[in-house]
Amino acid sequence: MGIHGFNSRLMARIVGGLLLAEAVALMLPVAIAAACGEASLVGLLMSVAVIVFFGVLLRNVAGRGAKYDLREREGFWFTSVVWFLVPMAGALPYITTGTLGALDAVFESFSGFTSTGSTVIAHPETLDRSLLVWRALTQWMGGMGLVLLIIAFARKIGEGSSILYVAEFSGTAQRRLHPHMASSVRRMWWVYVGETVVLVLLLQAMEGDWTEALCIGFSTVSTGGFMTSANGLSHMGAATQSVVAVFMLLSGVNLALIYNVVTLGWKRLRRSNEVTVYLSAFLVAVVFTALSLWSVGNALGESFHYAFFHIASTMSTCGFFIGQPDHWSFVAVAITFPLICVGACTGSTGGGIKIKRVMIVVRYIKNYFTRMVHPRAVFNVSVDGMVIPDAYNNKIFAFVFMYMAFVLGGAFVLMLSGVDISASLAMSAANMANLGPTPITGALGVSLSYAVLPPMAKISLMVLMVAGRIEIFALVAIFSKSYWRHR
Repeated sequence: MGIHGFNSRLMARIVGGLLLAEAVALMLPVAIAAACGEASLVGLLMSVAVIVFFGVLLRNVAGRGAKYDLREREGFWFTSVVWFLVPMAGALPYITTGTLGALDAVFESFSGFTSTGSTVIAHPETLDRSLLVWRALTQWMGGMGLVLLIIAFARKIGEGSSILYVAEFSGTAQRRLHPHMASSVRRMWWVYVGETVVLVLLLQAMEGDWTEALCIGFSTVSTGGFMTSANGLSHMGAATQSVVAVFMLLSGVNLALIYNVVTLGWKRLRRSNEVTVYLSAFLVAVVFTALSLWSVGNALGESFHYAFFHIASTMSTCGFFIGQPDHWSFVAVAITFPLICVGACTGSTGGGIKIKRVMIVVRYIKNYFTRMVHPRAVFNVSVDGMVIPDAYNNKIFAFVFMYMAFVLGGAFVLMLSGVDISASLAMSAANMANLGPTPITGALGVSLSYAVLPPMAKISLMVLMVAGRIEIFALVAIFSKSYWRHR
């Protein structure tokens, strides 16, 4: 069974398979570098060779004879190891091409695979096209989740798929699209791929640049946020920006619901309280943000266009930005910050606490105060017509508490690094929500590059990225004493 009772051979085989998949994905930037005659070609080929070597070593040597038997507690360990090793390997292209130093390369890779979008590259437009595509591709691979990639293609893992799925989405409950977990996940992947293809084709038709279309398409659908220019998407036309905003908003919706809509299952969409709240909150936030920007001297049309894009980017936790209006309103900052923490819908590629969890917490608190007036009354918390069990309610409160603790802890480390209080909170909340860059730091008078942060600050932000991506429980579990007892 392996070290300390773990099925270490199966872990090696799965991680090795993911590394080989990563090497296959890296062949796209290699092809672009070869076609464009870029200097990064040699470094990229070196990265492929190293990743293939370790992938084969883990899969076919260390993982030889692996038994496809996975226990529940192993799921958390598998998830944490995968989200550590794969981004580490993804840093190699930045190192072998001489683009970044070791720590910055790891930071960029972790930000990519967790679909966060924070970057230490001040001017991405100076990078080779192949490296721009690799940055975006890491976000696209990580957007759906590395563990979901295992579930979709590792058919032999059987019932272990459900264990890995629970570990990946340990902070929420997800509805299946098919009784078999692997089939359900593959359907989600088809939706994900379909959205990406449609957006890439639209961007290419509107802007005429295949590289930028690929990069922005990958980053939008994954709600990642890596951009091809230091000026964000300011160089794009207003129509293109609006199309991107619509796809950002769409990417914040549960993929299962999108699949239902595509297959004409409209009833589930109408019954989804979460989507209703998500879209209602979006519209209200857009109106109030636009009016606040207009009230301080900006043109009304410009205010609404910026508000539409900015709120879509924030709520989906994509993190794209365009040129800010001439006058910034503090009301816009006040609206933006809570939206960063709340984030998108459950089952989407977006981050944050998630709309459904916030709904459950609000309804639970409402019932609690009602019981104070009517002690004998019996109330249930329900969402989408389904009663939420008390055990799950407790889990939600634990998640929200730990989420805010991580945000405050990350902000504390940033403050120790010399960042002021307001910017520290904004950056910590943004990275925990996998949002990455957010215009409100600039609105607060701070223009701080991630590149200038000291090592400890970068490491703490990487921890926030991973904790936010795997929804805390998988990361916290392996550091608890009870997890290691009685193995």
